[in-house]
Amino acid sequence: MDLSKRSAENVEYMIEQLKQKLKVLNFDAIKPSHFSEEWYDELKDIYEMVMKRETFSPSEMQAIVEELGNLRKK
Repeated sequence: MDLSKRSAENVEYMIEQLKQKLKVLNFDAIKPSHFSEEWYDELKDIYEMVMKRETFSPSEMQAIVEELGNLRKK
């Protein structure tokens, strides 16, 4: 997967990978359609940070979810 290119497919891939890595219980709460390519670089930064880590504290999980919420389409 070439994440250097902005595309809806890459947004979908990153969101799906984040959901799996973070073990999101409410899958409907985070959908690729909720995110715009406008915030691609920010989403990619979050994706790369999450994929590098093995575990997250509860406060880190909350911060990640809040940041993803900030990137959602309004």
